[in-house]
Amino acid sequence: MDWRERYASKIRSAEEAAATVQSGERIHFGLFQSTPPSLAKSLFARRDELEGVRIHHSVSPFPWVQSGSEEAFHLLSAFVTAADRDAVAAGLADYLPVGYFNSGMLPPGLEGFDTFMVRMSPPDAHGYCSFGGALWFGRSMAAHSRRIIAEVDEAAIRTGGDNFLHVDEIEFLVEKSTEDLPVPVPPRTEEDVAVTEVIGTLVASELVHDGDTLQIGFGTVSGAVAAYLGDKHDLGIQTELIPGGVPALVEAGVVNGKQKTVHPEKVVGTAFAILTPEELPLVDGNPAYELYDFSHTDDLGILVREPRFTAINNALLVDVTGNVCAESIGPRMWSGAGGQTLFCFAASYAPLGRSIVVLPSSSLVKGERKSRIVPMLPEGSQITTPRAFVDYIVTEHGIATVRGKTLKERAGELIAVAHPDFRPELRKAAKQLNLG
Repeated sequence: MDWRERYASKIRSAEEAAATVQSGERIHFGLFQSTPPSLAKSLFARRDELEGVRIHHSVSPFPWVQSGSEEAFHLLSAFVTAADRDAVAAGLADYLPVGYFNSGMLPPGLEGFDTFMVRMSPPDAHGYCSFGGALWFGRSMAAHSRRIIAEVDEAAIRTGGDNFLHVDEIEFLVEKSTEDLPVPVPPRTEEDVAVTEVIGTLVASELVHDGDTLQIGFGTVSGAVAAYLGDKHDLGIQTELIPGGVPALVEAGVVNGKQKTVHPEKVVGTAFAILTPEELPLVDGNPAYELYDFSHTDDLGILVREPRFTAINNALLVDVTGNVCAESIGPRMWSGAGGQTLFCFAASYAPLGRSIVVLPSSSLVKGERKSRIVPMLPEGSQITTPRAFVDYIVTEHGIATVRGKTLKERAGELIAVAHPDFRPELRKAAKQLNLG
Protein backbone atom coordinates (compact mmCIF):
# COMPACT_ATOMS: atom_id res chain seq x y z
CA MET A 1 0.00 0.00 0.00
CA ASP A 2 1.31 3.46 -0.95
CA TRP A 3 2.19 5.77 1.96
CA ARG A 4 -0.46 8.23 0.74
CA GLU A 5 -3.14 5.61 1.31
CA ARG A 6 -1.76 4.47 4.66
CA TYR A 7 -1.55 7.97 6.07
CA ALA A 8 -4.34 9.71 4.16
CA SER A 9 -5.72 11.24 7.36
CA LYS A 10 -2.47 13.19 7.88
CA ILE A 11 -2.08 14.50 4.34
CA ARG A 12 -2.73 18.19 3.75
CA SER A 13 -1.83 20.60 0.99
CA ALA A 14 0.86 23.15 1.78
CA GLU A 15 -1.81 25.85 1.82
CA GLU A 16 -3.98 23.87 4.25
CA ALA A 17 -1.08 23.19 6.60
CA ALA A 18 0.07 26.82 6.52
CA ALA A 19 -3.49 27.94 7.29
CA THR A 20 -3.25 26.32 10.74
CA VAL A 21 -0.49 28.75 11.84
CA GLN A 22 -1.77 31.44 14.20
CA SER A 23 -0.49 34.96 14.84
CA GLY A 24 2.18 35.08 17.53
CA GLU A 25 3.47 31.54 16.96
CA ARG A 26 7.15 30.59 17.16
CA ILE A 27 8.09 28.53 14.11
CA HIS A 28 11.37 26.79 13.39
CA PHE A 29 12.22 25.92 9.79
CA GLY A 30 14.65 23.21 8.75
CA LEU A 31 18.00 24.65 7.74
CA PHE A 32 19.36 24.97 4.20
CA GLN A 33 18.52 21.76 2.25
CA SER A 34 15.97 20.72 4.88
CA THR A 35 13.90 23.87 4.29
CA PRO A 36 10.44 22.81 3.06
CA PRO A 37 9.92 25.08 0.01
CA SER A 38 6.18 24.53 -0.44
CA LEU A 39 5.46 25.27 3.22
CA ALA A 40 7.71 28.33 3.29
CA LYS A 41 6.04 29.84 0.25
CA SER A 42 2.53 29.00 1.48
CA LEU A 43 3.16 30.51 4.91
CA PHE A 44 4.67 33.65 3.40
CA ALA A 45 1.59 33.99 1.16
CA ARG A 46 -0.41 34.58 4.38
CA ARG A 47 1.60 37.68 5.30
CA ASP A 48 -1.46 39.93 5.07
CA GLU A 49 -3.40 37.72 7.51
CA LEU A 50 -0.78 37.11 10.22
CA GLU A 51 0.87 39.25 12.87
CA GLY A 52 3.91 38.71 15.06
CA VAL A 53 4.90 35.26 13.84
CA ARG A 54 8.47 34.63 14.99
CA ILE A 55 10.41 32.74 12.33
CA HIS A 56 13.57 30.93 13.46
CA HIS A 57 15.42 30.06 10.28
CA SER A 58 19.20 29.78 10.11
CA VAL A 59 21.14 29.13 6.88
CA SER A 60 17.97 30.22 5.15
CA PRO A 61 17.45 30.04 1.38
CA PHE A 62 14.13 31.90 1.77
CA PRO A 63 13.90 35.74 1.98
CA TRP A 64 11.48 36.19 4.87
CA VAL A 65 12.07 39.93 5.14
CA GLN A 66 10.38 41.61 2.21
CA SER A 67 8.35 44.75 1.75
CA GLY A 68 4.94 44.17 3.26
CA SER A 69 5.99 41.31 5.54
CA GLU A 70 7.22 43.40 8.47
CA GLU A 71 4.11 43.05 10.64
CA ALA A 72 3.53 39.39 9.85
CA PHE A 73 6.98 37.89 10.44
CA HIS A 74 10.02 38.58 12.56
CA LEU A 75 13.10 36.62 11.55
CA LEU A 76 15.77 35.33 13.91
CA SER A 77 18.83 33.58 12.48
CA ALA A 78 21.90 32.02 14.06
CA PHE A 79 23.68 31.84 10.69
CA VAL A 80 22.88 34.41 8.01
CA THR A 81 23.03 33.98 4.24
CA ALA A 82 22.49 36.08 1.12
CA ALA A 83 18.75 35.67 1.75
CA ASP A 84 18.80 37.66 5.01
CA ARG A 85 22.20 39.37 5.26
CA ASP A 86 20.89 42.82 4.29
CA ALA A 87 17.90 42.48 6.62
CA VAL A 88 20.14 41.70 9.61
CA ALA A 89 22.44 44.63 8.73
CA ALA A 90 19.43 46.97 8.53
CA GLY A 91 18.05 45.80 11.88
CA LEU A 92 14.99 44.24 10.23
CA ALA A 93 15.97 40.75 11.42
CA ASP A 94 17.86 39.50 14.46
CA TYR A 95 21.09 37.54 14.64
CA LEU A 96 21.57 35.15 17.55
CA PRO A 97 25.23 34.37 18.32
CA VAL A 98 25.33 30.62 18.87
CA GLY A 99 28.52 28.69 19.46
CA TYR A 100 27.67 26.39 22.35
CA PHE A 101 26.43 22.87 21.63
CA ASN A 102 25.71 20.04 24.04
CA SER A 103 24.36 16.69 22.91
CA GLY A 104 20.66 16.36 23.63
CA MET A 105 20.21 20.06 24.37
CA LEU A 106 19.34 23.09 22.27
CA PRO A 107 21.53 26.21 22.55
CA PRO A 108 20.10 29.01 24.71
CA GLY A 109 17.69 31.11 22.66
CA LEU A 110 16.56 28.18 20.54
CA GLU A 111 13.97 26.49 22.72
CA GLY A 112 10.24 26.04 22.90
CA PHE A 113 8.63 26.23 19.46
CA ASP A 114 5.00 25.92 18.47
CA THR A 115 5.66 24.43 15.04
CA PHE A 116 8.60 22.74 13.36
CA MET A 117 8.42 22.69 9.55
CA VAL A 118 10.93 20.47 7.76
CA ARG A 119 11.54 18.49 4.59
CA MET A 120 11.60 14.69 5.00
CA SER A 121 11.46 11.46 3.04
CA PRO A 122 8.21 9.52 2.64
CA PRO A 123 7.49 7.12 5.53
CA ASP A 124 8.91 3.63 5.02
CA ALA A 125 7.07 0.36 5.57
CA HIS A 126 7.46 0.81 9.35
CA GLY A 127 6.30 4.42 9.34
CA TYR A 128 9.69 6.10 9.69
CA CYS A 129 10.55 9.27 7.75
CA SER A 130 14.20 10.14 7.19
CA PHE A 131 15.59 13.65 7.36
CA GLY A 132 17.48 12.58 4.24
CA GLY A 133 20.80 14.27 3.64
CA ALA A 134 20.13 17.18 5.98
CA LEU A 135 19.35 16.50 9.63
CA TRP A 136 20.82 19.68 11.19
CA PHE A 137 18.81 20.36 14.40
CA GLY A 138 15.96 18.11 13.26
CA ARG A 139 15.88 15.71 16.18
CA SER A 140 16.25 18.45 18.79
CA MET A 141 13.64 20.67 17.17
CA ALA A 142 11.21 17.80 16.93
CA ALA A 143 11.65 17.17 20.65
CA HIS A 144 11.19 20.84 21.55
CA SER A 145 8.24 21.72 19.29
CA ARG A 146 4.55 21.38 20.08
CA ARG A 147 3.86 19.95 16.63
CA ILE A 148 5.68 18.91 13.46
CA ILE A 149 4.68 19.48 9.85
CA ALA A 150 6.75 17.49 7.34
CA GLU A 151 6.99 18.30 3.66
CA VAL A 152 7.47 14.95 1.95
CA ASP A 153 10.07 14.92 -0.82
CA GLU A 154 10.02 11.74 -2.89
CA ALA A 155 13.62 12.42 -3.95
CA ALA A 156 14.95 12.53 -0.37
CA ILE A 157 17.63 9.94 0.33
CA ARG A 158 17.82 7.81 3.47
CA THR A 159 20.86 7.88 5.70
CA GLY A 160 21.77 6.14 8.95
CA GLY A 161 22.41 7.48 12.41
CA ASP A 162 19.85 9.27 14.56
CA ASN A 163 18.12 10.54 11.46
CA PHE A 164 14.53 9.29 11.58
CA LEU A 165 11.18 10.38 12.91
CA HIS A 166 8.09 8.16 13.15
CA VAL A 167 5.03 9.36 11.30
CA ASP A 168 3.02 9.16 14.56
CA GLU A 169 5.03 12.16 15.80
CA ILE A 170 4.09 14.22 12.74
CA GLU A 171 0.81 16.15 12.66
CA PHE A 172 0.62 16.77 8.91
CA LEU A 173 2.30 15.32 5.82
CA VAL A 174 2.54 17.76 2.92
CA GLU A 175 3.60 16.63 -0.53
CA LYS A 176 6.33 18.81 -2.00
CA SER A 177 4.63 20.81 -4.73
CA THR A 178 7.09 23.50 -5.74
CA GLU A 179 10.65 23.83 -6.99
CA ASP A 180 13.58 23.93 -4.62
CA LEU A 181 14.67 27.32 -3.34
CA PRO A 182 17.88 28.86 -4.72
CA VAL A 183 20.98 27.64 -2.91
CA PRO A 184 22.48 30.61 -0.98
CA VAL A 185 26.06 29.81 -1.98
CA PRO A 186 28.14 32.28 -4.02
CA PRO A 187 29.46 31.05 -7.39
CA ARG A 188 33.16 30.21 -7.69
CA THR A 189 35.30 32.33 -10.00
CA GLU A 190 38.30 31.11 -12.01
CA GLU A 191 40.52 32.76 -9.41
CA ASP A 192 38.70 30.86 -6.63
CA VAL A 193 39.34 27.58 -8.44
CA ALA A 194 43.04 28.30 -8.96
CA VAL A 195 43.58 29.43 -5.37
CA THR A 196 41.68 26.44 -4.01
CA GLU A 197 43.81 24.02 -6.01
CA VAL A 198 47.02 25.39 -4.49
CA ILE A 199 45.66 25.55 -0.94
CA GLY A 200 44.05 22.11 -1.19
CA THR A 201 47.31 20.60 -2.40
CA LEU A 202 49.29 22.24 0.41
CA VAL A 203 46.89 21.09 3.11
CA ALA A 204 46.70 17.55 1.76
CA SER A 205 50.43 17.09 1.20
CA GLU A 206 51.78 18.84 4.29
CA LEU A 207 49.15 18.97 7.03
CA VAL A 208 46.80 15.99 6.74
CA HIS A 209 48.33 12.71 7.93
CA ASP A 210 47.28 9.10 7.48
CA GLY A 211 44.87 8.05 10.24
CA ASP A 212 43.59 11.58 10.96
CA THR A 213 39.95 12.20 11.83
CA LEU A 214 38.89 15.26 9.86
CA GLN A 215 36.41 18.05 10.27
CA ILE A 216 36.10 20.02 7.04
CA GLY A 217 34.25 23.33 7.07
CA PHE A 218 31.82 24.25 4.31
CA GLY A 219 33.23 27.10 2.24
CA THR A 220 34.77 28.09 -1.05
CA VAL A 221 38.23 26.79 -0.12
CA SER A 222 37.91 24.31 2.74
CA GLY A 223 34.87 22.60 1.25
CA ALA A 224 36.98 21.49 -1.72
CA VAL A 225 39.85 19.99 0.28
CA ALA A 226 38.50 16.43 0.08
CA ALA A 227 39.29 16.35 -3.63
CA TYR A 228 43.03 16.46 -2.83
CA LEU A 229 43.15 13.64 -0.26
CA GLY A 230 43.17 10.68 -2.62
CA ASP A 231 46.66 9.45 -1.69
CA LYS A 232 45.95 9.28 2.07
CA HIS A 233 45.10 6.21 4.12
CA ASP A 234 42.66 5.37 6.93
CA LEU A 235 41.11 8.81 7.26
CA GLY A 236 38.02 9.40 9.38
CA ILE A 237 35.30 12.03 9.04
CA GLN A 238 33.71 13.59 12.14
CA THR A 239 32.31 16.86 10.92
CA GLU A 240 29.33 19.17 10.70
CA LEU A 241 28.67 19.40 6.96
CA ILE A 242 30.03 16.44 4.98
CA PRO A 243 31.60 18.07 1.91
CA GLY A 244 31.52 16.92 -1.66
CA GLY A 245 34.32 14.55 -2.60
CA VAL A 246 33.98 12.44 0.54
CA PRO A 247 31.86 9.72 -1.15
CA ALA A 248 34.63 9.15 -3.70
CA LEU A 249 37.15 8.80 -0.85
CA VAL A 250 34.90 6.27 0.87
CA GLU A 251 34.56 4.25 -2.34
CA ALA A 252 38.35 4.31 -2.78
CA GLY A 253 38.95 3.13 0.79
CA VAL A 254 40.80 6.32 1.71
CA VAL A 255 38.11 7.18 4.27
CA ASN A 256 37.27 4.17 6.41
CA GLY A 257 37.29 5.53 9.97
CA LYS A 258 39.38 2.65 11.27
CA GLN A 259 41.28 4.86 13.70
CA LYS A 260 38.32 6.90 14.92
CA THR A 261 37.41 6.86 18.59
CA VAL A 262 33.90 8.32 18.22
CA HIS A 263 31.62 6.35 15.88
CA PRO A 264 34.48 4.21 14.48
CA GLU A 265 34.30 3.19 10.83
CA LYS A 266 31.49 5.68 10.17
CA VAL A 267 31.40 8.95 8.23
CA VAL A 268 29.63 11.23 10.69
CA GLY A 269 28.06 14.64 10.13
CA THR A 270 24.85 16.54 10.60
CA ALA A 271 24.18 17.05 6.89
CA PHE A 272 25.75 16.69 3.49
CA ALA A 273 26.79 19.74 1.56
CA ILE A 274 25.62 19.74 -2.05
CA LEU A 275 25.77 16.19 -3.37
CA THR A 276 26.24 15.69 -7.10
CA PRO A 277 23.99 13.29 -9.05
CA GLU A 278 26.94 10.87 -9.11
CA GLU A 279 27.33 11.01 -5.31
CA LEU A 280 23.67 10.55 -4.36
CA PRO A 281 23.47 6.80 -5.11
CA LEU A 282 26.75 6.24 -3.26
CA VAL A 283 25.26 7.73 -0.09
CA ASP A 284 21.60 6.66 -0.24
CA GLY A 285 21.09 3.78 2.19
CA ASN A 286 24.84 3.28 2.67
CA PRO A 287 25.52 2.21 6.28
CA ALA A 288 28.95 3.87 6.18
CA TYR A 289 27.25 7.26 6.63
CA GLU A 290 25.51 8.36 9.82
CA LEU A 291 23.89 11.71 10.49
CA TYR A 292 23.39 13.01 14.02
CA ASP A 293 21.83 16.14 15.44
CA PHE A 294 23.94 19.31 15.28
CA SER A 295 24.04 19.36 19.08
CA HIS A 296 25.83 15.99 18.95
CA THR A 297 28.28 16.52 16.08
CA ASP A 298 29.39 19.88 17.52
CA ASP A 299 29.59 18.84 21.18
CA LEU A 300 33.06 19.77 22.45
CA GLY A 301 32.99 17.03 25.07
CA ILE A 302 32.58 14.44 22.32
CA LEU A 303 35.11 15.98 19.95
CA VAL A 304 37.96 16.04 22.49
CA ARG A 305 37.80 12.24 22.64
CA GLU A 306 39.44 12.07 19.20
CA PRO A 307 43.27 12.08 19.66
CA ARG A 308 43.94 12.73 15.94
CA PHE A 309 41.20 15.30 15.40
CA THR A 310 42.17 17.73 12.64
CA ALA A 311 39.96 20.72 11.79
CA ILE A 312 40.09 22.55 8.45
CA ASN A 313 38.08 25.78 8.39
CA ASN A 314 37.61 28.99 6.44
CA ALA A 315 38.21 32.62 7.32
CA LEU A 316 37.05 35.92 5.94
CA LEU A 317 39.98 37.76 7.52
CA VAL A 318 42.99 36.93 9.70
CA ASP A 319 45.06 39.48 11.61
CA VAL A 320 48.84 39.25 11.70
CA THR A 321 48.78 37.60 15.12
CA GLY A 322 46.44 34.80 13.99
CA ASN A 323 42.99 35.87 15.20
CA VAL A 324 40.40 34.47 12.80
CA CYS A 325 37.25 36.27 11.72
CA ALA A 326 34.89 33.95 9.86
CA GLU A 327 31.46 35.46 10.49
CA SER A 328 31.43 39.22 9.95
CA ILE A 329 33.08 42.00 8.00
CA GLY A 330 33.34 44.73 10.56
CA PRO A 331 29.97 44.74 12.35
CA ARG A 332 28.12 43.44 9.28
CA MET A 333 27.21 39.79 9.80
CA TRP A 334 28.20 37.64 6.86
CA SER A 335 27.47 34.12 8.11
CA GLY A 336 27.75 32.83 11.70
CA ALA A 337 30.04 31.09 14.13
CA GLY A 338 28.55 27.65 13.52
CA GLY A 339 30.83 25.05 15.03
CA GLN A 340 34.16 26.49 13.93
CA THR A 341 35.21 27.74 17.36
CA LEU A 342 34.56 24.38 19.00
CA PHE A 343 36.21 22.43 16.19
CA CYS A 344 39.36 24.55 16.41
CA PHE A 345 39.42 24.20 20.20
CA ALA A 346 39.11 20.42 19.95
CA ALA A 347 41.77 20.13 17.24
CA SER A 348 44.22 22.24 19.23
CA TYR A 349 43.53 20.12 22.31
CA ALA A 350 44.01 16.79 20.51
CA PRO A 351 47.49 15.36 21.19
CA LEU A 352 48.00 14.51 17.50
CA GLY A 353 45.52 16.99 16.05
CA ARG A 354 45.85 20.22 14.11
CA SER A 355 43.73 23.36 13.83
CA ILE A 356 44.04 24.57 10.23
CA VAL A 357 42.53 27.74 8.77
CA VAL A 358 42.47 28.33 5.00
CA LEU A 359 41.72 31.47 3.00
CA PRO A 360 42.74 33.22 -0.21
CA SER A 361 45.39 35.86 0.47
CA SER A 362 43.25 38.53 -1.17
CA SER A 363 39.91 39.14 -2.83
CA LEU A 364 38.34 41.63 -5.21
CA VAL A 365 35.85 43.99 -3.56
CA LYS A 366 33.99 46.15 -6.09
CA GLY A 367 36.92 45.79 -8.47
CA GLU A 368 39.58 46.68 -5.88
CA ARG A 369 41.96 44.04 -4.56
CA LYS A 370 41.99 43.78 -0.77
CA SER A 371 44.29 41.78 1.50
CA ARG A 372 42.57 39.20 3.68
CA ILE A 373 45.53 39.18 6.04
CA VAL A 374 45.33 42.46 7.92
CA PRO A 375 47.28 44.24 10.69
CA MET A 376 44.16 44.36 12.87
CA LEU A 377 40.64 43.15 12.25
CA PRO A 378 38.30 45.98 11.25
CA GLU A 379 36.40 47.58 14.12
CA GLY A 380 33.34 45.54 14.98
CA SER A 381 34.66 42.30 13.49
CA GLN A 382 33.93 39.12 15.41
CA ILE A 383 36.81 36.89 16.46
CA THR A 384 35.44 33.47 15.59
CA THR A 385 38.56 31.58 16.62
CA PRO A 386 41.10 33.18 19.00
CA ARG A 387 44.72 32.95 17.88
CA ALA A 388 45.66 30.61 20.73
CA PHE A 389 43.59 27.86 19.09
CA VAL A 390 44.98 28.13 15.56
CA ASP A 391 47.99 26.05 14.53
CA TYR A 392 48.36 26.69 10.78
CA ILE A 393 47.03 29.31 8.39
CA VAL A 394 47.24 28.48 4.69
CA THR A 395 46.93 30.73 1.64
CA GLU A 396 47.91 30.12 -1.97
CA HIS A 397 51.34 31.55 -1.04
CA GLY A 398 52.19 28.94 1.57
CA ILE A 399 51.68 27.66 5.10
CA ALA A 400 52.07 29.95 8.10
CA THR A 401 52.95 27.94 11.21
CA VAL A 402 51.67 29.90 14.20
CA ARG A 403 51.51 27.15 16.81
CA GLY A 404 54.07 27.85 19.54
CA LYS A 405 55.14 31.17 18.00
CA THR A 406 55.42 34.61 19.63
CA LEU A 407 53.36 37.47 18.26
CA LYS A 408 56.36 38.78 16.33
CA GLU A 409 57.08 35.35 14.89
CA ARG A 410 53.41 34.93 13.97
CA ALA A 411 53.39 38.27 12.17
CA GLY A 412 56.43 37.22 10.17
CA GLU A 413 54.84 33.89 9.22
CA LEU A 414 51.57 35.48 8.14
CA ILE A 415 53.14 38.33 6.18
CA ALA A 416 55.16 35.71 4.28
CA VAL A 417 51.94 34.07 3.02
CA ALA A 418 50.08 37.33 2.34
CA HIS A 419 49.54 38.55 -1.20
CA PRO A 420 52.89 40.02 -2.41
CA ASP A 421 51.29 43.38 -3.23
CA PHE A 422 50.41 43.92 0.43
CA ARG A 423 53.50 42.62 2.18
CA PRO A 424 55.32 45.99 2.38
CA GLU A 425 52.40 47.75 4.06
CA LEU A 426 51.84 44.79 6.37
CA ARG A 427 55.50 44.92 7.43
CA LYS A 428 55.18 48.66 8.09
CA ALA A 429 52.01 48.17 10.11
CA ALA A 430 53.61 45.32 12.07
CA LYS A 431 56.50 47.58 13.08
CA GLN A 432 54.06 50.23 14.27
CA LEU A 433 52.43 47.55 16.42
CA ASN A 434 55.88 46.50 17.75
CA LEU A 435 55.54 43.23 15.88
CA GLY A 436 58.20 43.86 13.28
